[in-house]
Amino acid sequence: MQILESQNNPIAEKSYTQEDWQGGYKSLTQEYDYWIDEIEGHIPLELQGTLFRNGPGLLDINGQRLHHPFDGDGMISRITFSNGRAHFRNRFVETDGYLAEKKAGKILYRGVFGTQKPGGWLANAFDFKIKHIANTNLIYWGQKLLALWEAAEPYLLNPQTLETLGKEYFNDVLSPGEAFSAHPRITPDGKLVNFAIKPGPTTTITIFELNSNGEIISKQNHNIPGFCFIHDFVITENYCIFFQNPVKFNPIPFALGIASAGQCIKVQKNQPTKIIVIPRVNSKAAQDGVKVLETKAGFIFHHVNAFECGNQIVIDSICYESLTEVEPNSDYRKTEFEANAPGQLWRFNLDLLDNKVQSQLIDNRSCEFPTIHPTNVGKPYRYLYAAAAHYPIGNAPLQAILKLDLESDTREIWSAAPRGFMGEPIFIPRPNSQQEDDGWVIALVYDAEYHRSDVVILNAQDFQKGTVAKLHLKHHIPYGLHGSFTPETFI
Repeated sequence: MQILESQNNPIAEKSYTQEDWQGGYKSLTQEYDYWIDEIEGHIPLELQGTLFRNGPGLLDINGQRLHHPFDGDGMISRITFSNGRAHFRNRFVETDGYLAEKKAGKILYRGVFGTQKPGGWLANAFDFKIKHIANTNLIYWGQKLLALWEAAEPYLLNPQTLETLGKEYFNDVLSPGEAFSAHPRITPDGKLVNFAIKPGPTTTITIFELNSNGEIISKQNHNIPGFCFIHDFVITENYCIFFQNPVKFNPIPFALGIASAGQCIKVQKNQPTKIIVIPRVNSKAAQDGVKVLETKAGFIFHHVNAFECGNQIVIDSICYESLTEVEPNSDYRKTEFEANAPGQLWRFNLDLLDNKVQSQLIDNRSCEFPTIHPTNVGKPYRYLYAAAAHYPIGNAPLQAILKLDLESDTREIWSAAPRGFMGEPIFIPRPNSQQEDDGWVIALVYDAEYHRSDVVILNAQDFQKGTVAKLHLKHHIPYGLHGSFTPETFI
């Protein structure tokens, strides 16, 4: 359904039930391969290509529950659009850890976000081996399908079968175990820019640039004082920009087996966020040094976009008042949304001459997973889309898609409430389109009524017309993280 709203109306009730939301946190153990036959509406004939999604497919190992979904093994979903039809396939990334635990039928590894091996602290003490879960993103680049996780190298997959082929080292430019982030940015002129973080008392930020053949053409390292928890970044024509969240890391509880690495990260609420501006290789600013600016920004996982305007850089980001900490005895399925601050859209204006930052709130609505037209990455843009809460104020699960026109300051909302729950939307331009919002917005929506997921296609120019098509899968897909679209088709 789609909704119109008044921001002045008080909210008298929730848009969801906890039980419905929890339904999306169940493992999917079966791997499918079928044409999607149950469709409302019509798939546009112009929509040709493949939507890839990644996320934790297992929330337990043979009944042993993981402490946090982010510790779950990566499961790839592929939806291929061809001649008005759609084909679905899913498959697990067969990492070494996934295969070992599948064979053993039990948890063998500690997880970053709280999962511990059975046996208490004695079984976990001084075990620093973290399972590579390849569960965060998926890109098709240089004719390679890569499953990404920010703490290690990518896994290479066969795009036709989704078979796991092994780890990808880009002709040995990456070393075994070297990280390659899950949040690459693709420039309009056909380069992929990515980064890696090696945290410590001094953190090393590595920046990679790849050509359209999937070859790493530049790699630069920068040492940054302090511990960095950085999940995403933004690029402009001349810069890579990172927000260093104000956190500290105490490794002792992790070493002693008392807590996970993620539980040892604590937010320093009274400390500023540092914005690290690094010139890109071979850019006009390549000879400039690294600049570090400070602002009060809370905590940031994801950015929307950035662009240059004279001596300023404009950055739009999703900001939280603080990081919600994962407690050792907590249950993520019982999250009290109303007790936590929402992620909201903010704009930061960086003055590179005066080293000053100005910030302003763009929208109050709780939102996440922003997407824009791919040709506007690193450039001025008008439209953004994001998964959002049903109501305009307060914190709640993501149940809607927000379209925001930054030029006219107008908004449109399409909502799947009360029983639908939203994944990351992807904007797909219409072939040969001339307008920035001419295309489709596609997302996976968990339908609690039928315990299944739908592939929802919206006309990006007009949400009020409702869905162009809604494709009903035969099963649910556990709540995922990120994905991408390619005009290539794989069936």
